[in-house]
Amino acid sequence: MEAVIRRELVTDKKVCQLLAVVSFVMLTALSAFVRIPLPFTPVPLTLQTFFVLLSGALLGRRLGLFTQGVYVLLGCVGLQVFTGLGSGILYLLGPTGGYIFGFLLATFFAGSLFVKEKQGVVTIFLKFLFCDFIILFSGMFWLKIILFCSLTQAFLLGVLPFVFGDILKVILVTAVYIKTHSRIKAALY
Repeated sequence: MEAVIRRELVTDKKVCQLLAVVSFVMLTALSAFVRIPLPFTPVPLTLQTFFVLLSGALLGRRLGLFTQGVYVLLGCVGLQVFTGLGSGILYLLGPTGGYIFGFLLATFFAGSLFVKEKQGVVTIFLKFLFCDFIILFSGMFWLKIILFCSLTQAFLLGVLPFVFGDILKVILVTAVYIKTHSRIKAALY
């Protein structure tokens, strides 16, 4: 029975890559619905960063960036995939636009940082934390621009409220990555 479970259902690498991209686009979109509005900031807490980081680390720089690019493109053309059922190019000019741009940057960096197979748990955690902070600081700089506020105010609105929750997400994404990366990368490459 175990041999049947361990057997790959789809052996074509291109089909596996396509399925992985579609899956992570859907997971990123669905995780936008896990939304907790915070009364002291215009930016809600979401689960999206979990899947953004995981897509970059598991799919690599090229496929991970493509995945998040497709997610952003779907939102720009009108599909309600952004948080709060948002969509359209103008949505990117709102308070969460910087974070969405940060998704692209973080995925690119995660794909670059997770090329090496053998890494310690602390190293993996710190790499994910670095990529997560890319998202937070992209959002912070965007908030500074659109709200015409100081860097300190943008930090208080766009970074500080999310640090604790993002550390929890980074711990979870580290655990999931450690358990799944060898199997998923073997299926994709």
